[in-house]
Amino acid sequence: MPTLPKVVIVFTGGTIASKLDKEWGGIVPSLSGGEILARIPGISQMAEIVVHEYGTFPGPHITPDRMVEISSIVQSYLDDESVSGVVVTHGTDTLEETAFFLDCSVMSDKPVIIIGAMRNSSELDWDGPRNMRDAVTVASHPSSARLGVLVCLGGEITAASEASKTDTEDISTFTSLNFGPIGRITNGHLIFHRKPLHRETFRVGQIPGFVPLLKCFAGMDDTIINHCIERDCPGMVIEAFGAGNVTPSVFYALKRAVELGIAVVLVSRCPIGRIEHLYAYEGAGKHLHEAGVIFADYMNGQKARIKLLCALGAGCSVEQIRTSFEWIDASERGL
Repeated sequence: MPTLPKVVIVFTGGTIASKLDKEWGGIVPSLSGGEILARIPGISQMAEIVVHEYGTFPGPHITPDRMVEISSIVQSYLDDESVSGVVVTHGTDTLEETAFFLDCSVMSDKPVIIIGAMRNSSELDWDGPRNMRDAVTVASHPSSARLGVLVCLGGEITAASEASKTDTEDISTFTSLNFGPIGRITNGHLIFHRKPLHRETFRVGQIPGFVPLLKCFAGMDDTIINHCIERDCPGMVIEAFGAGNVTPSVFYALKRAVELGIAVVLVSRCPIGRIEHLYAYEGAGKHLHEAGVIFADYMNGQKARIKLLCALGAGCSVEQIRTSFEWIDASERGL
């Protein structure tokens, strides 16, 4: 008999581990990893499975501190030469953030696959078993190496740096709105179409406690930003209008934050597209960039915050953070 690849599955909870609980009056995560695997016929013939029971947390209960713990667990298994890859189960509400945190902090060429489910185990169309089988297929396949952390649900494979939850109910909710999936699993066969657009890792130490994510709205003033400055935040992310524009009040508050040494990262509140420094009116992107605000290209707000947390946790300077986020422009300048 050929030797099966060894795949570690780290169970953290989420809908994939949930069922109807009459005492709670609704759906709660309660299944252990062993209980989930016992309901997936043939999984033991696909790989040598190692189970790591981290917890049964719903997605909103996963904090950056827990992401650090999960990252350390994943790294320790990947450092084992006998392990082919790691799968992490997760609640879908914060799955993209944990996936990107791992992508920014785990240092290995081996595949790391993040999965969840949009249907719970009490439903007839529970998608957990299919996603689990697909994840084990991807984690044990040689072609999955050197692609960074991958998100795998509904038969689609998306880079963690690009994946976003786009639908509250659909089983194929995770996708890259800008670039599409990097691969698919069709009839059990793994097919990759392309590589992730960009990946960068950080040696994350102590992550900061307060790095806010703010969203621009019509008529927004400087109140919230000034509060964040008073809280001594080391960095903040703001979702701007359109291609990267804010109200005049927000512009002057962000300019002040930059002058105080705060790393201010700008993204668009639009789900598709890259921010640019095109417009030149008061509060427009051109003046924001000239004032020292960091532009995050195609990245959305939640991902930009995760990357900023990792960069600050690695002790990066503001200029190092700028080069990290503005990597397209930096590559054009030969940096």
